[in-house]
This record gives sequence, structure tokens and C-alpha cells, in this order.
Amino acid sequence: MAKFYSALTEDLMDFIRAQHLFYTGSAAADGRINISPKGLQSLCILDAQRVAYLDLTGSSAETAAHLRADGRLTLMFCSFDDAPLILRLYGTGSLIMPDDMEWAALYALFPPLPGARQIVVLNIESLQTSCGFGVPRFEYSGERDDLVNWANKKGEAGLRQYRTDKNRLSIDGLPTGLGD
Repeated sequence: MAKFYSALTEDLMDFIRAQHLFYTGSAAADGRINISPKGLQSLCILDAQRVAYLDLTGSSAETAAHLRADGRLTLMFCSFDDAPLILRLYGTGSLIMPDDMEWAALYALFPPLPGARQIVVLNIESLQTSCGFGVPRFEYSGERDDLVNWANKKGEAGLRQYRTDKNRLSIDGLPTGLGD
């Protein structure tokens, strides 16, 4: 049965820390709903009401556009091991850019990953657990190094140009604030 909470408990924080994968869900009033998988140890729990993740340069920037247009954000964690559980965090997201005052302190909380373009902070309004009984078991075999290798090969100048060329607008034409 689903249970609702107003803040993360220590047990739920431990569950989040044990996950290698999470998903983001966002949308604007119109257009597509975006669901995006995230890994590479890019999530940090700030406190019982806030989490943050390091957003890396990639093929699109839907979450950035949706947060600018609407602000709503959901993160979902799903256990693939023997103890089934799904955890959804609901709230409002904000974007911390490299030139923002908060960047240095937050960026220091993450492993150094090339291609960092922003930090997404979720202010949790509520959260929900559900059983996860229908989720299959999978064994974790490691992180993919493709995105890191790609970003290293591009270099900082190449990543800036990529964001300008590919990340300025969402697939629905919404501004992302990236590559400007």
C-alpha cells in the first residue's frame, strides 16, 4: 500500500543512497512530458526536504526548460534488488548555474564529472512510497563511462558549443537557459 510523507526519513535517505539509478519527471503546461534516467552517482541529499543532482551535458535539456516554464519536478527511485520499494519525491525544482553564488558549495558535494551544466535542486513538498512488487530484479554491474568519455573528448570549449547548438531549446521549443 502507498504511504505518503512530508519529509524524508533516515530509512528513506538510506534507500536513496543505495540506488544507482533514478528518474526525473517534468512537464510544462503544454507539450511532452519528459522522463529521464540518471546515474553516475549524481544525486545528493541536502536535508529531509531537499535533494540535488548534478545535470550533465546531454542530447537534450527538457528538465531545464520545464522548470523554467512550470517548476514541477518528480524524482523516482526504484529498487531492483530483493527488497522491493518505489519512492517518488514531488516538489518544485530550481536550477543552479555555474555562475550562481550557490554553485561552488553545491558542486563540491558531487564527484567531479565532466560536462556539468547545472545543478537541479528539488524542494520536496511530499513523497510517496509504494510496494514495487511488480518490478523485476536486476543486478548492478557498473556505471557506463560513455557520457564521461564523450564529455572529456569534447573538452570545455566543445561542451559550451554543444550546449549552444543543441541545448538552448527543448524539443517543444521552450528556452532552457543553457548555451546562451
